[in-house]
Amino acid sequence: MPLTITGFTAAALAILLVLLALDTIRNRFRTRLSFGLGDDAGLTSASRAHGNLAENAPIALILIGLLEYGGANHQILTWTAAAFVAARLLHAIGLYLPSKGPPPLPRALGVIATLVIQLGLAGWLLARLL
Repeated sequence: MPLTITGFTAAALAILLVLLALDTIRNRFRTRLSFGLGDDAGLTSASRAHGNLAENAPIALILIGLLEYGGANHQILTWTAAAFVAARLLHAIGLYLPSKGPPPLPRALGVIATLVIQLGLAGWLLARLL
């Protein structure tokens, strides 16, 4: 059984991860900082956008893969996986927007959607297992 949804989701997240890594590298060259963030807002944004995706993507991919392998509804899982990718993209965009107060709306929406989707996937998997 091919894990098509998981595969497309992994590919989309990998492309986003590489783009964010390249921007972090670009900012490191610009600031001449090979380690740490200094006080540079651009490097901090790039580094956190990359790191946060790397922190959140694996568990979502595992949950999506387990649900797909277990025969979960493909249409719902496809939309959920697409929403997760969109949430991570919103979060990254929001980190690049200047902010002196509360987080910009795309970042806040990305964080909330990421957490809700991860919790929903975990609950869905638990319900299927029980």
